[in-house]
Amino acid sequence: MAFSKKNYILLAIGMAIVILGLVLMSGDGSAEGFFNPDIFSARRIKVAPLVSLFGFVFIMIAIMYKPKTRKEEK
Repeated sequence: MAFSKKNYILLAIGMAIVILGLVLMSGDGSAEGFFNPDIFSARRIKVAPLVSLFGFVFIMIAIMYKPKTRKEEK
């Protein structure tokens, strides 16, 4: 197999972090005639993109992670 069980677990964690970042970005938008200043909140502009970026980096690390075998430990 290309990936071990640990790789799949790390991939799932990374995907959950990305989804969390996307959820943090969501919310009400502005409508015609009504401006919602919440679209420029720090959570949506700074925190959520950084969380998503960390999730994507975590996924790349999970893909490249190679678990040690018993022969390599000695």
